Amino acid sequence: MRWTFKNQPNPKKVAVLAKALNIDKINARLLVQRGIETYEQAKAFFRPELSHLHDPFLMKDMVVAVNRIEKALAEDENILVYGDYDVDGTTSVALVSSYLKTVQEDRIGTYVPDRDNEGYGISYQGIDYAEANDFSLIIALDCGIKATDKVAYATKKNIDFIICDHHTPGDDLPEAVAVLDPKRKDCAYPFKELSGCGVGFKLLQALHEKNGGLLEDLIPYLDLVATSIAADIVPIIGENRVLTYFGLQVINTDPSIGIAALKKIAYQKETLSITDVVFGIAPRINAAGRLKHANYAVEILLETDYDKAKEMAKAINDFNIERKDLDKQITQKAINQIIENNEEENFTSVVYNESWHKGVIGIVASRMIETYYRPTIVFTKNKDFLTASARSVSGFDLYSALEACENLIEQWGGHKYAAGLKIKEENYLAFKAAFEAVVKERIPPELREPEIRIDSELELSDITPKFYRIVQQMAPFGPHNMHPFFMASGLRDNGYGKRVGEDKSHLKLSIVEGANPKTYNAIGFGLGHAFPLIQKPFKAVFTVEENTWNGFTSIQLKIKDIKEEGIV
Repeated sequence: MRWTFKNQPNPKKVAVLAKALNIDKINARLLVQRGIETYEQAKAFFRPELSHLHDPFLMKDMVVAVNRIEKALAEDENILVYGDYDVDGTTSVALVSSYLKTVQEDRIGTYVPDRDNEGYGISYQGIDYAEANDFSLIIALDCGIKATDKVAYATKKNIDFIICDHHTPGDDLPEAVAVLDPKRKDCAYPFKELSGCGVGFKLLQALHEKNGGLLEDLIPYLDLVATSIAADIVPIIGENRVLTYFGLQVINTDPSIGIAALKKIAYQKETLSITDVVFGIAPRINAAGRLKHANYAVEILLETDYDKAKEMAKAINDFNIERKDLDKQITQKAINQIIENNEEENFTSVVYNESWHKGVIGIVASRMIETYYRPTIVFTKNKDFLTASARSVSGFDLYSALEACENLIEQWGGHKYAAGLKIKEENYLAFKAAFEAVVKERIPPELREPEIRIDSELELSDITPKFYRIVQQMAPFGPHNMHPFFMASGLRDNGYGKRVGEDKSHLKLSIVEGANPKTYNAIGFGLGHAFPLIQKPFKAVFTVEENTWNGFTSIQLKIKDIKEEGIV
């Protein structure tokens, strides 16, 4: 791995902040790196408040959207809450429909497209369903920003659309009643990085506050919003930090019935971190839409009977186990395809098999990047087209690269680092060659190997209980506020270091530093191969975390990479 240090902040700013907050300079440096330079900024960072959320009416079309919903409620129209089949989409559907049902129980329906038969986003089938069931208003969540033709189709059927999306718009917006998307060029909303569920929450905030409600009334819904933020890997800064901060409190103290059931089946502990949500709750919600139908996820998130929710959580957990087995098998087949085609030195990984399960190809693309660190696209066949999930590496704009190949793509959308697309089968080889050429031309050499960005160098003796407490208060961690990575040199194993795990793929260490006699426990997942390096002095990059074993909690180092002392 390539080790690089983040930009080191001005020492004077660090010293001023350290004095103002009465903290050590290492923690002060971490804060200044995150743009926090004053006592007031630190207070807002460490103690988020709901009052820090922006006025939802600053979002373009919000007034129109609220007025249209109020009209529908007043005139007893049927409203269809429509969302995508991933975690962001299903939590969005649960969020908006559960709120609207408190106002008009019998007139609110939900719809999530079938991954195989309808594909991503708004579908003609969904609109036909709305027409057949007398829905005159569709609120589309986490999708719709490019559904120009679909919205026009609905308009002809006298069905109105309100779109709540967070993806990058195309040149032309759909002619919906309202298009809520902070990434609209003509939208002055101050925070651009909301999840799809976050945009849905802003709609509810506007609707609720216009009718005299308090923002605090909406806190119970924030477990869904926090789950969407965690799963969709959006930056956990600004409003997302506030929403996640309070959402985690709800998850850990009084979650909705569905989240409580999923939490129970995923973990034995009561208090979850954002990482636990990412790796425990989110994959189970996702598994329903990947292997069966995302309605399973929406149903559990809306369930009000805990016993029923427990049964549903068990079924969803079984889906997740099946999903793990499937993506492991397909990943190996995809890697074998790269080897057989002599493409190990390529700048991209583009693979295809018509039998691969559409529900797991996104996970497979991410898994392949762990083996071949480069932009990756995994195709499978769906009816008359090939559909794919694309994933990128840190720093490389996948969205822009796909845009350069747009003449070979039938339909696509996504973010800088993740996208979905559909092409004609006869264009597969041409697209594969074009994408390889674009990436080869654009990707800098340094982005072709994984990078660890180090926040600060420190001595292990700097790791005191107070130091650790302050680091933990920087949570919730995520993009733009990652868990701090530290680097320490002059380390030695005290002789008890060993490979652990069934396949001996992990490394368990007891580390000493220089003349300091104190021993520091450490674990390096997937670093069993580095065992020879600890036979002599070494340096390591790590995070500082708590470890609980047999009821005893201690601080341990979670090693990310090891190098021989003196090796750059």
